[in-house]
Amino acid sequence: MNVGITGIAYALPAREVTTAELQRRVAPGLPPRMFEQATGIARRRIAADDEYASDLAIDAATKVLADTGRDPLDVDLLLFASATRDMAEPATAHVVQAALGGRAHALDVTNACNSFLNGIDLARSMILAGRARTALVVTGETPTRAMRPELTSLAQARTALAGYTFGDAGAAALVEPVTAGGILDVDAETHSEHWGVGGIFGGGSRHPRGDEHTYFSGDGHRLRGVFESIGPGLLTRVLGRFGGSWDGFARVLVHQVTVPYLNRFVEVAGVPRDKLEITVDELGNMASATLGVQLARVHPDLRPGDRVLLVGLGGGVSLMTMVWEVS
Repeated sequence: MNVGITGIAYALPAREVTTAELQRRVAPGLPPRMFEQATGIARRRIAADDEYASDLAIDAATKVLADTGRDPLDVDLLLFASATRDMAEPATAHVVQAALGGRAHALDVTNACNSFLNGIDLARSMILAGRARTALVVTGETPTRAMRPELTSLAQARTALAGYTFGDAGAAALVEPVTAGGILDVDAETHSEHWGVGGIFGGGSRHPRGDEHTYFSGDGHRLRGVFESIGPGLLTRVLGRFGGSWDGFARVLVHQVTVPYLNRFVEVAGVPRDKLEITVDELGNMASATLGVQLARVHPDLRPGDRVLLVGLGGGVSLMTMVWEVS
């Protein structure tokens, strides 16, 4: 059985905030445009106060069901695959399903910025195992709520700067059996010894309460170094299985944190820039929604037989690749 992505859509909040505006609000004492110069991010979308991760997922899911002519009751597996959730319990998948009107087996999947890619892989696996036939994988990301509202010291700025790269978004993918093509290859590497490099450490049993742990903190340079040291091996493996060059892929979609990080990826990996879909400069780091937004944007220009390489990077630390051939 071949299993592929038969529909893809994304959603963005209406509110747009420039990086200059963000810096003036949280760190008015810093040199103007410092945030933008450090990240290359000019603007991003930020969810309204009464707009939640589930709302962005519902918006994207509604679009993909309409685009594919599917009824919510056609779906027998719904995965909310995101680094952001509406609440600790119950699973946000139930909030999404209640709004859509479905009755599928519903659960959450979370693995930082690799959540959406992991969700698609899990959906494919369950279909191959005979546990599902039509899966809807959704993500809703509101990481901007983990930004510190103000910076009070230079030391705090060093650990919090990565949090100001974020932007909010949602995405949804329909995954089901296809007659040809589909998801051809999945590979991953996990180096869990680096779990403490960066994250949002509140909300669990370690720090169930307390504002200090509700904000993103981490060492961005150290995280970049980890990815650079372990990423090339994964890319070499997948390229080796598909002809040894980038020519075998119509597009290469990669998780994007900042423009300098993306430039470094191009330099280290050697991927032609025209195969990328650059989103970080105008939408920021959308956590696990990044690859979904990119795929939805390039999808109209893809043709049957085109292959797309998706490259996921997530805190923890995990790296993941997926090769999808358009059916």
